[in-house]
Amino acid sequence: MSGTAEKALAALSAELPEGVLLTDPDSTTSFAHDEAEWAPFGKPLAVVRATSTDDVATTVRICAELGVPVVPRGAGTGLSGGANAIDGCVLLSLADMNQILEINPREQLAVVQPGVVNDDLRAACREHGAWYPPDPASSPWSTIGGNASTNAGGVCCVKYGVTRDYVLGLEAVVGNGEVVRLGRRTAKGVAGYDLCGLFVGSEGTLGVITEITVKLLPGLRAPERTVVGYFDSLVQAGEAVAAVAAAGVVPSALELLDQHCLRAVDEWKNMGLSAEANVLLLGRSDTPGAAGEQEVDTLLRCFDEAGATWSARSTDEHEADALFAARRLAYPALERLGPVLTEDVCVPRAKVPEMLSRIEASAQRHNTQIANIAHAGDGNLHPLIITPPGDDEARERAQLAFDDIVADAIAMGGTVTGEHGVGLLKRKGLHAELSPAVVAMHHAIKNSLDPAGIFNPGKVFGDPDA
Repeated sequence: MSGTAEKALAALSAELPEGVLLTDPDSTTSFAHDEAEWAPFGKPLAVVRATSTDDVATTVRICAELGVPVVPRGAGTGLSGGANAIDGCVLLSLADMNQILEINPREQLAVVQPGVVNDDLRAACREHGAWYPPDPASSPWSTIGGNASTNAGGVCCVKYGVTRDYVLGLEAVVGNGEVVRLGRRTAKGVAGYDLCGLFVGSEGTLGVITEITVKLLPGLRAPERTVVGYFDSLVQAGEAVAAVAAAGVVPSALELLDQHCLRAVDEWKNMGLSAEANVLLLGRSDTPGAAGEQEVDTLLRCFDEAGATWSARSTDEHEADALFAARRLAYPALERLGPVLTEDVCVPRAKVPEMLSRIEASAQRHNTQIANIAHAGDGNLHPLIITPPGDDEARERAQLAFDDIVADAIAMGGTVTGEHGVGLLKRKGLHAELSPAVVAMHHAIKNSLDPAGIFNPGKVFGDPDA
């Protein structure tokens, strides 16, 4: 162990409360990586399980003085390697900072610590007659701090927006351990640069978020009407998605699952989905009254005109909920088949059919299995590249397919990540998407806010060839 590491451990041990600092490798290993199986990770020096902003500020101050990297993490549900340890870092876990500090329906806001689980916040808001919309597929496990760090999306975000649209203010530990408050509690505010918005989606590279004020929507949602469509091909389902966008309908959800996903869920949960369709498209409308019925009619028409082999509005709420549950189960079901390399590209909605066609072509070209799930309504596609365990040649082919999909998304005016973040897996794609001048702007911001260079180094704008 180096002298710097020894000094860091001694200082952290002396200044942090008892039980917060973990150094035993048997304890720290489980914190070393997120759910991105393909992303590399190192051996942390220690884990700090923070219970307060003071714990975070103390950790950052000591690490900044000694030049020790700090890697923040929440529940570890990320899919890009953004929370992965690097050798000799201090992993700063925010999962134990899990208190809902305030729910204020009058002002339509809530204040939470970063370790609050998404679904727990949504349930607590529901008790006050309020609603927090962002709902990533990992909402039963992922934390609000992690959602904010990656600007997470979700099923209903096609209509209601992503995490950044709901973050009003933040408390964060920055620089050499300073605690700052960014943003506001008011409905409006334009004082200064939008530093709060800058932190949302920064993936822990600018500082550590220790408190979040989020906007709520008033009242409860109208009951959702669900529309189901079966298609023979991905391209036909993509044409239906493009037709919905062209018709001006904004559904509360429009989700796609292909045969690979359906079969994996069936094999795990025996739901009987894969016998009915090659591709399943799930639409929902929460617009009340006659306008909602009209939206459902439009969704059905778009499905049918695009070539649906069967389409219908669901008359069984439990059946409809089961279909959306299958959507959330698709990723863990596929993980059971082997290591999954997860894509997260987003393209203009009119380009969804072409992008799906290119994904199929890439699977054939590289002889690799690609399953497709998608927040199709906003063009956010999640091709999931599956390889047999221990098959190195298959991993090489999968990486080539991954690179092709990123390049195709950029070529069609899209982006390399719609909601999972850049982390480690998308650094090469980010440098392909952004011009050198824009990359330099990001580096300037990073250097200004993180002068010691300790916050999640190497992630996002790190060397893509490292």
